[in-house]
Amino acid sequence: MTGTEPMTGWLRGVLPLALAGVLAEGDRHGYALVRELAARGFGTVRGGALYPVLGRLEADGTVEARWEPGEGGPGRKVYRLTDTGRARLRQETAGWGRFSDAMARLLSPGAEETRKGDP
Repeated sequence: MTGTEPMTGWLRGVLPLALAGVLAEGDRHGYALVRELAARGFGTVRGGALYPVLGRLEADGTVEARWEPGEGGPGRKVYRLTDTGRARLRQETAGWGRFSDAMARLLSPGAEETRKGDP
């Protein structure tokens, strides 16, 4: 790990939320999702991680997919966030804020000093 990419376990846990966040900005095909996540600091997301998550999001109604013809090449599947997905994104965004605040408090320098005094 280079220090600029999230740990694999963290990425696995947040990938559905991250994909929903990107798709909230507009429809994208898989490769565009990978590029956008990399540009936002998530590192390289491999297809073996991406497509199963997209499949689960499609199965639970968070996203829907359509095939578009390729320009000079094969067609590609384009993903779109559904209304259900947008509602879920709003809900999970609020939950993420609470989780993030709790982790920041736990990992803050003052919290470490407090833990040193605990048995």
